[in-house]
Amino acid sequence: MATAAYGAGPLLRLDRSLAVQLHQLALDHPSWTRANRILTDWAWDPWTVRALIVGASVALWVRGRRLPAIWIAGTCATEWAVRAVLRRLIGRPRPVWEEPVDSAAFASMPSGHAMTMAAGSVLLLWLIRRSRPAPLLWILAVVTATMSVAGVCFTRMFLGVHWPSDTVAGVLLGSGLSMASLAGLKIADCARRTTAAREP
Repeated sequence: MATAAYGAGPLLRLDRSLAVQLHQLALDHPSWTRANRILTDWAWDPWTVRALIVGASVALWVRGRRLPAIWIAGTCATEWAVRAVLRRLIGRPRPVWEEPVDSAAFASMPSGHAMTMAAGSVLLLWLIRRSRPAPLLWILAVVTATMSVAGVCFTRMFLGVHWPSDTVAGVLLGSGLSMASLAGLKIADCARRTTAAREP
């Protein structure tokens, strides 16, 4: 059985109920568990997302787009820092099981995998959109990003290392942070262009 999250309100009871059901599935289907561990540790690992962001930032820098390159990389670093601070402040313990199928370090809220994937997906979709892709490629990118965010949330819950609400919080925080950052980039870019236009 899972150690209860703080309190006993309706949302926390739902948290615990979903966690227990998913953990039982993980115990009953070891092949599913192995598949989820591969996905969460490799395909949807935060470092995989960060590597993509770094690659995109380098590409922007090489093309002379210095401000977006620095801004995108900075957003990625900010996401990591915000998550670390929130985990320390909230201090929510992870689920504890008599028969764990996986383990993870640090506090539970928010989910780092979910937050990084959501933040990275927003940034990468923004970059893809700026390249004016064909409609079919854009749809493919959106579907891939959506499935990756949903998929990583499921793997973290299925493996019993996060409460469901941890992943929801991670997605909301990560996507919100990236959208706010991109709005700031637009303002900064407009200000830079205005200043450049005024120079003799």
